[in-house]
Amino acid sequence: MMIVEILCWTSIGLIAYSYLIYPLLLALLANFAPVKSSANIEEISPEQWPMVSLVIAAYREESVIVERLRNALQLDYPSDKLEIIIGVDGNEDATGELVRSFQDSRIQLMQFPERRGKASVLNDCIAAARGEIILFSDANTFWDVDAAKLLVRHFEDEQVGGVCGRLLLTDSDTGENVDGIYWRYENRLKEWEGKLGAILGANGAIYSIRKKLYQPIPSQTIVDDFVIGMRIHQSGFRLLYEKQAIAREETAPTISDELQRRIRIGAGAFQSLTWLWKLLLPRYSLVSWAFWSHKVLRWFCPVFMVIAIVSNYLLAATPLYQLLLALQGMFYAIAALGSVSLLPGKIGKIAQAAWMFVNMNIGLALGFNRWLFKTQKGTWKRTERSEANS
Repeated sequence: MMIVEILCWTSIGLIAYSYLIYPLLLALLANFAPVKSSANIEEISPEQWPMVSLVIAAYREESVIVERLRNALQLDYPSDKLEIIIGVDGNEDATGELVRSFQDSRIQLMQFPERRGKASVLNDCIAAARGEIILFSDANTFWDVDAAKLLVRHFEDEQVGGVCGRLLLTDSDTGENVDGIYWRYENRLKEWEGKLGAILGANGAIYSIRKKLYQPIPSQTIVDDFVIGMRIHQSGFRLLYEKQAIAREETAPTISDELQRRIRIGAGAFQSLTWLWKLLLPRYSLVSWAFWSHKVLRWFCPVFMVIAIVSNYLLAATPLYQLLLALQGMFYAIAALGSVSLLPGKIGKIAQAAWMFVNMNIGLALGFNRWLFKTQKGTWKRTERSEANS
């Protein structure tokens, strides 16, 4: 039984380390990290701003593309140093025609007749971009007017290779911020990791890189933003987090849509290891530590959860393990209640957070299955959203 006990406590310990102990250690280190100041955007003259290219890969986005382009054109950035490239993946709806209807020289349409996947669209759009800095965003994401300048100001430091902004989730009906406990927790981790120069990948809704650092990604890439961001570390440059550069995006409309998103991310996570495994080596220091702690251990968390419950069940002949099994059972019961939002107030929020944790790990497990059997494609399935206001 000793081996079973080791498996039980090791699995529980690794889950606790990744989700509780690592964040505490990270916060402690970030608190002592030196603060590096960047230029104030008000002090930079128009001629000092570099040429930038905002690249948006779109697939069947006719319902939101007009509003997205209006939002992009409102960015507070010198108009003669901004180009907006919309890469339309496949001619399957009116997205391309709507982009073409804009009479603004800053907007460039790249209409691809056949659907090939986001990675191929990004590769072609970036190859054609004139900007020294590439800004990445999504068709369903809306930036605050100062977001571009807040990202770009950091590139005055030649060691900065990329900057990731902050995504806020909004309700599709009210437009109000609905960031949950877990989302706020993840954003705080990004902030701390950013202070240590160890932020892990980027968020596709809002990030930027130096064009010279961009390497074409494989056409089958599933999580392009993570791979592109982590390659900045591989290149020996710094990847920063700018929490004041804000993008807003509607939450997934249904639980099913959110689960599908998590499955896709899970498949992409395991796929990315085949290209990024060298970043796990000790020579990458804090990046390696964060990669192991924040990503890899979490990706294998579904395995740890199964080992924990099965080994605990096998050990349930003593009071200690009976109590531990009862606690695990209670956690899953609370998560089940959270899935149907039956509990009120703070208890309800805790239950929803427990359900999000379980749901996320279900997605990771299914994602691993898709990656293993190569059933997850690089092309993306559009999430249905509410109609944009025009």
